[in-house]
Amino acid sequence: MQRPDPADRIDHGARIRLGAAGTKSGFRGRLLGLAGVGALTALAVLTTLVPGPSQVQAHAADRGPATELKLGYFANLTHAPALISDSKGLLEGKLEQDGTGLEPQLFNAGPAAIEALNSGAIDAAYLGPSPALNSYISSKGNSLRIVAGAASGGASLVVKKDIAEPSDLAGTELATPQFGGTQDVALRHYLAENELLDDATVTPSSNGTLTQLFGRGAIDGAGVPEPYASLLVENYEGHRLVDESSLWPEGKFPTTVLVVAKDFLIEHPETVEKLVEANSEAIDWLNSAEQEEKIVAVQEALNAANGSSFAQPVISAALEEVTFAEDPLADTYQTLINHAAQVGIGEPGSADGLVDSRFIASQEH
Repeated sequence: MQRPDPADRIDHGARIRLGAAGTKSGFRGRLLGLAGVGALTALAVLTTLVPGPSQVQAHAADRGPATELKLGYFANLTHAPALISDSKGLLEGKLEQDGTGLEPQLFNAGPAAIEALNSGAIDAAYLGPSPALNSYISSKGNSLRIVAGAASGGASLVVKKDIAEPSDLAGTELATPQFGGTQDVALRHYLAENELLDDATVTPSSNGTLTQLFGRGAIDGAGVPEPYASLLVENYEGHRLVDESSLWPEGKFPTTVLVVAKDFLIEHPETVEKLVEANSEAIDWLNSAEQEEKIVAVQEALNAANGSSFAQPVISAALEEVTFAEDPLADTYQTLINHAAQVGIGEPGSADGLVDSRFIASQEH
């Protein structure tokens, strides 16, 4: 296979547009994304944890509803509760009752969102668990809390058709959305478990870029969330070498969780409660809507978020891979922390105290 040019393999365009409103129809936030080389900076900030404005306050206390909630999420199907909540105005309507404004912001992967959370650029985010866990451990529990789950499943290692077993990954060029992200940790751990970590190259690249690279044969596979995994299968003759659910007991592992900056949670619990309520309503809608209605709504929300257009077969296949639920699957977090530490991403530590489940309606107290 012809090896890709390094400029093709790495998404150098750290694609940050700060201070300008998104122009895509239906998306009111700002586009923020870091990939490739920019991801290394994000991870450095993640582990050093530069405090945001609220984190320097010595005595945080309940200050009532926030003036504004800055919320980050991704244009992934695994973030459908955020997408549906935004497109249907579920969260915006709840916040308006308290005079709280909503500013959505779009990210490519978790480390960039964590960087924004740690700096105070956002207050809460939907993201994969690995960056959240790394931030929590590195800050000794002072950076954030997980307040709800959003999605489980829906992550796969998709490879070209001539790769049939793990040993075939030796010498391959693989990609993930961002260094230190949940799919990145999962892929590196899988390679380590199969004694291939030093035999395959894993390059960070945005979801859109790695799709193009896979399509023209510049990479051999990618560890990606939905709908990108199904897109590679449906449109580019890829196949799932590893469905990550096969690596977990009962097939359950968290793909997306809802996190809030610790000080924002202390200062504005009423606003956080509204956020969790909207997340719950969006999940209920996704689990009760007719399939056709759900496909159309997700297609429109993804397109409004960043202009990504996915055909009905791709969205339909992707929805089969994902479970939407409020349960954050907290029992998996220590395993995820251990996986990250084993591949040199993040520190060893304990997940005790990470989850604040008081706002989850279905939680038994």
